[in-house]
Amino acid sequence: MRRSAQAATIGFAALAVFEAALAAGAPLGDAAWGGSAAHLTTGQRVASAATAALWLVAIAVVRGRDAGLAARRYRWGTWGLVALLGVSALVNVASESAWENYLLAPVALVLAGLCGVVAYNAGFPAHGRDNSANGSRRHPLAS
Repeated sequence: MRRSAQAATIGFAALAVFEAALAAGAPLGDAAWGGSAAHLTTGQRVASAATAALWLVAIAVVRGRDAGLAARRYRWGTWGLVALLGVSALVNVASESAWENYLLAPVALVLAGLCGVVAYNAGFPAHGRDNSANGSRRHPLAS
């Protein structure tokens, strides 16, 4: 697996753990949902559980695309994550929560970049891997 996919996997796993902790009732609400209260409402906890599941799906999409799977869900999924994370970064910057402004917004922006790298490079062989026998195309920036 390429480093960009590994880094994205770690980032999504960290976000999934954070959202799962919120869903379980951890008093981390100051770093989420606008930072209005340390303890989330039931609706916010349910949404955090769904978001944790979304980040786990994101891991599967990024790893599948990095493995070279060309199915539509992997191709479009990685680009969809780029868009979703870009919007997430903007929303977190607009939040009144300092945690969202200075931690979650940059994390979303970095993850968007990593997903973009995975999406763009997925059709090319990884550095050091010789896939010439199976007809893979060569990355245009490879030497």
